[in-house]
Amino acid sequence: MEQQKAEDFFKQSRKASKAIARLNSTEKAKLLTDLAELIEKEVEEIKVENKKDLDRMETSDPKYDRLLLTDERIAGLSNSLRTVAKLEDPVGKVLLEKTLPNGLKLSKIADPLGVVGIIYESRPNVTVDVASLCLRSGNAAILKGGKEAHFSNTYLVSLIHKVLSNNGLPTKVVTLLPTDRSYTAALLNAEDYVDVIIPRGSAGLINYVRENSMIPTIETGAGVCHTYVEKTGNPSMAAAILVNAKVTRPSVCNSLDCAVLDEEVLETVIPQVLEGFKEYDVEVYADEKSYPVFEKNGYTKLKKASSEDFGKEWLDYKVSFKTVNGIDEALEHIEENSSRHSEAIITENSDLAIKFIKEVDAASVYHNASTRFTDGEEFGLGAEIGISTQKLHARGPFALEKLVTEKWVVLGKGQIR
Repeated sequence: MEQQKAEDFFKQSRKASKAIARLNSTEKAKLLTDLAELIEKEVEEIKVENKKDLDRMETSDPKYDRLLLTDERIAGLSNSLRTVAKLEDPVGKVLLEKTLPNGLKLSKIADPLGVVGIIYESRPNVTVDVASLCLRSGNAAILKGGKEAHFSNTYLVSLIHKVLSNNGLPTKVVTLLPTDRSYTAALLNAEDYVDVIIPRGSAGLINYVRENSMIPTIETGAGVCHTYVEKTGNPSMAAAILVNAKVTRPSVCNSLDCAVLDEEVLETVIPQVLEGFKEYDVEVYADEKSYPVFEKNGYTKLKKASSEDFGKEWLDYKVSFKTVNGIDEALEHIEENSSRHSEAIITENSDLAIKFIKEVDAASVYHNASTRFTDGEEFGLGAEIGISTQKLHARGPFALEKLVTEKWVVLGKGQIR
């Protein structure tokens, strides 16, 4: 890669960011509805390009499901675009107004971030989701997708470019960088042109960006999610939640990685969990106390857990089981192994539920519900950039309302200090 070539991408994005920032809410919403209509017309071609990517990956790879674009998922992209188009425009919202004693009129308003760089893996739906959020909030987007989704991403961005051109906007409002890794390094050092970097993907990707970026970073993606079944928890409810959190879509960041069970419920919860696990051939990594219960109930997809099997994001039909004696041990285990994404407690004891909610350190905390709900669309936020696991600026589903910064506007009549 020529450094100058990469810099040209970033310069053009910076210039294009001014064009998108000038649009009013109606004009930005139209971009998304136009794109939704175009995607609906291009379903078959999108699947053709997606198949080129799928054909290069083993079906047994956990990333295969993330990469797959079905009719239903493509329809979901169009629906999401229309949902985001209807959301309240965060730009220009007045956050504070006051008049100072000297007569200056002071206001604080929400303003676009400018140029947002997103580095992500596998999932081509992210291409449309993050582009739509950036467009709706008046930001330019620089996308760095993984090579495994090259054909899908390239075609989807070509549709975005068509919509931008049809609406008289520069195509560089949304830029897809080449898959060569050297462009990732260049992007992380483009502090003169890019305002924020958002990595979305594995812990390895996020750690790389954190350690190498010269640009402020908002971390999203890695999820090591626990569900703690306290001794008063309803066994049937607990089993249904554990199965749902694990099998509905194991390749995503809000799926269950570790079930934490009070010793008193092993004999009542595990037998009910097994029926759901058997259907999907879930591989269980059980600790010393839970292993015999699985074995006694005839579960064959069973291994003895090692210390490395806790604190692991499986992204597959695999799950670890940890036995504890009470909520304090559960909280200690979660503290040591959590990625601060989503954690749940199943209990009928409201005092312990409150204790768990207050003390667990995570972006989303659940009582008697599946962690699979941690999602921008499920929370009514429209599409999402990702799930932020840090504490500055954005935490949890990172959606439209967080793609802005603040600008102070001061109106005077000749005041001097």
